[in-house]
Amino acid sequence: QEHLVESGGGSVQTGGSLRLSCEASGFGSTYSTYSMAWFRQSPGKEREGVATVHAGDGVTLYDNSVKGRFIISRDNAKTTLYLQMNALKPEDTGMYSCAAGGSGGGWWLTSKYKYWGQGTQVTVSS
Repeated sequence: QEHLVESGGGSVQTGGSLRLSCEASGFGSTYSTYSMAWFRQSPGKEREGVATVHAGDGVTLYDNSVKGRFIISRDNAKTTLYLQMNALKPEDTGMYSCAAGGSGGGWWLTSKYKYWGQGTQVTVSS
């Protein structure tokens, strides 16, 4: 059975950095065939796509709000997804979840993803 488990969240001040990890299990050799993404959700707001890394070619895409500050990467051998977050701002605060999917549609659409983790909380104070 497939599982995604996030870690690395915490509380930091504005300008700080965090590195999130998402460990996948139960995928076996199929992990590399899934596009992976990070989403976040703040209280009162809808879940929004932060970044994605494609299966195969490894192309990365970012939401404009994090472009130049966040870096998404994946290690298929370790079946782990990462999100390096730098120059954090209070508006980056939220529950960060990783997702695995492969169906069509824009990467920012939650419907594209079949598997989700429970999330890890990131809080950025001013």
